[in-house]
This record gives sequence, structure tokens and C-alpha cells, in this order.
Amino acid sequence: MIPGDIMEKQQIQDALEKLIDPTSQKTLKETKGVKYISVEEDKKTVNLIIALETIEDTIKHKMTREIAKVIKIDLKYHGVKIDFELLKRTDSILAREKKLKYIGIASGKGGVGKSTVAANLALALNRLGKRVAIIDADIYGSSIPTIFDMEVRLPKADENEKIIPFTERNIEIISTEFFMKEDTPLMWRGPMLGKMLNHFFYDVKWHDDLDYVIVDLPPGTGDVAIDIQKLIPECEILIVTTPHASASHVAVKAGFAAKELKHSIIGVIENMSYYKHDDQLIPIFGEGGGKIVADKLTTDLIAQIPIGQPQSGHHSLFDMHEEIGVIYLGLANKLLR
Repeated sequence: MIPGDIMEKQQIQDALEKLIDPTSQKTLKETKGVKYISVEEDKKTVNLIIALETIEDTIKHKMTREIAKVIKIDLKYHGVKIDFELLKRTDSILAREKKLKYIGIASGKGGVGKSTVAANLALALNRLGKRVAIIDADIYGSSIPTIFDMEVRLPKADENEKIIPFTERNIEIISTEFFMKEDTPLMWRGPMLGKMLNHFFYDVKWHDDLDYVIVDLPPGTGDVAIDIQKLIPECEILIVTTPHASASHVAVKAGFAAKELKHSIIGVIENMSYYKHDDQLIPIFGEGGGKIVADKLTTDLIAQIPIGQPQSGHHSLFDMHEEIGVIYLGLANKLLR
């Protein structure tokens, strides 16, 4: 005999699965979009998690009205609480059985070397045997292609119209810059930004054996950070700051914003910590900013990276035999542990 609560949930599920996701024009049964159902017996309130192909506000409002009609009018419950999440398509990087590690590189303000940290950390992880990709989600200030000295051109697509990422130094890379005209400012607002991020996660043919995805986040706490949380709620965050008081002050805000979005913070990286001259450490940008950020966020200061020019002659990327390259290897080892 089937218990009553199971029959009740099945009735709710059957009714909801007839609804159509406006984006795909498929029923919630076809998309398997009804992710969770519970009923609070005392309040006769239904709690739901519904996955949609896009979760723009207009789509959520439309689905909320339709779901409320089913739950409150057709099925006679007193109330309904709905959480929406993004549907993870089976052919996307987000739906892989192999558990990927997502690391978001965040900062409170620009100019602290966040993208340089992201690039060198990706190289260090690769040198330790991991297959790594970088998603340049710093939409308005994308610089990963420049750091890697890449030609900015439109990516190609495969026979299934999947975008093929570029590979540089054994790192797979996708960036907004590849889709923009040269020297043209990006004027998009929230919905368009969200669509571009969806392309990066859903429509790129990433390597099957990826271990780490480094996400270079925009500085601050805008729409992109919120969209990233919806796409990869398990993303862990590294906060980048400099020792200067103004940088550390806004880095703390970025860290608290990450916590508000339920991300776990791995630690704080203090970039441009000092300049080394004749074995003397000169704190050009002041001292203590990284420790202040770490203490306020109740996490660790896990790396202090000095100011330096790569000995190889490259402007931003350090070889593993260089002092700063060794620091990045140590940071990567900490992440592996």
C-alpha cells in the first residue's frame, strides 16, 4: 500500500509536470524540472524547487503565477513557496558525473592583479598534473586573452554548434573578449550578461577530463556574481587584495557578499605584497591589508605574492623555476590538499 504522503506528492508532481517551461517550450516532465516537493501539513503549504532553462525575472514571474494556480486553485492548498534554479542540461559542463572543482577569483576593486592571479594559478595547477580551464567572467574588464598573449578572434564551432574554446599553454580559455569588436566597450545589462555566462557553461565544448575550472570574476558584487551563484553554487572563492587599506576595505565587502551568496571562501591572496631588492622587502603599497581581510572574513591569508617581472620576459606569466612561480605552485598545492 502506498503511503498517503507519497500519493499526495505524486499528485502535485503530476499536475506540475504538465506546465511548460517558456524558454524551451517543453513540459516540466520532459525537462525533469520538478526537483523537490514537500508539504507542511499544519499550514497546508507546498514547498517546491523548480528548475528552468533560464531564470530571468520575467520567466520566474510567469511560472510563479502558473504554479500558484495549480497549487492553490486546482489542488486547494493554502500556500506555495518556490525556489527556482537553473536547469543543468545533460550536455553541459554543469551536469558531468565527474565532480569538477570550481574556483572563483574575486576582488573588491579592479587593479589588484586578480586576473594575473587567476592565470598563474591555472598554470600552476596544470604543472601539478591537473587539466584546467579558465572562464573569463570579468565581463566589462576581460583581460585573460591579453595576459596569455592570445589573438582575439571569434571561436569556431563543432558539428553540433558547440563553441570550441581556445587552448593556450595547455589551458582551455573562453572570454567575452572573443565575441566583441576590438576596442569596443561592452554596454550590456543584466539579462544579456546572464545569457553570455550561460553560453560559457552550456554551449562550450570543454574537455571531457577537466579537473579545475578557474572563474575570473568581475570586481565588486554585481549581477555576474549573483548569476555565478545560480550556475555553480558549489564554487569556492579566493579573495585577492593588495596590502593597501583602500583595496583591503572593499575586498572585505566582496568577501561578505560571497558569504551572503553561500559560497565558501578558501582564503585570501595578498598580491603586490612587497618589492624585493637586495634581499630587502620593501612594502611599496603598505602592509597588513591581506591579514585584515582574512581576519574579518574569518579565513586564512594563504599567499603573499611580491611585485616582480617574469625572468622569461613575459609580462605576466611566471615559470615554475622563478621565485614567484614557486609561490604559485605552493598555492596550487594548498588547493589540491
